[in-house]
Amino acid sequence: MMIAEVSTIEEELALAQADARDMKRTVIALRTELEAAHAEIHDATLRAIQSSAAEISQLRTTVGALREELERSRVERDRAVQQERVVNHNEMQQLKATSAALREELERARADTDNAVRTALVSAQGEVAQLRQTVAGLRESLELAQIDKVNSVNRERSLFADEAAQLQQTVQALRDQIETMRARPK
Repeated sequence: MMIAEVSTIEEELALAQADARDMKRTVIALRTELEAAHAEIHDATLRAIQSSAAEISQLRTTVGALREELERSRVERDRAVQQERVVNHNEMQQLKATSAALREELERARADTDNAVRTALVSAQGEVAQLRQTVAGLRESLELAQIDKVNSVNRERSLFADEAAQLQQTVQALRDQIETMRARPK
């Protein structure tokens, strides 16, 4: 029976060690996921910046083209009659409105990009905080499991020591009885 108890203690110890290894693997996996999330956020930010840069470049090209068209309009206006001047004037007004609309759209696009980056950062920070809480909880659980294991092993040792002491007392009592029986006259 004592060998079985020692074997049980060893099995419980092995299970506790396996649980500890599993928890360590979980922490490593969570760290890997956290790093992947950071990399993904970084990549998304870079893509957003690159997209904005390309859009700004296109808008600058458009503004340049609009400016060139405006200059051509001025040359034609100089050669045209008064009626053409009115037409060109209307066209210039439309170009200014378009340019203003494009500027507003560019500003909105920049604001949207900034908001998207801020939102991504806030989301990532929230996720990081949650992962930190999870890791802290796992650490606490691991510490509690280790304390439980130590307490359990100590209880088993105490029970084993008590039982061993009782068996020694029983053996001594039996020896005393045998001695008493031997000492009796036959």
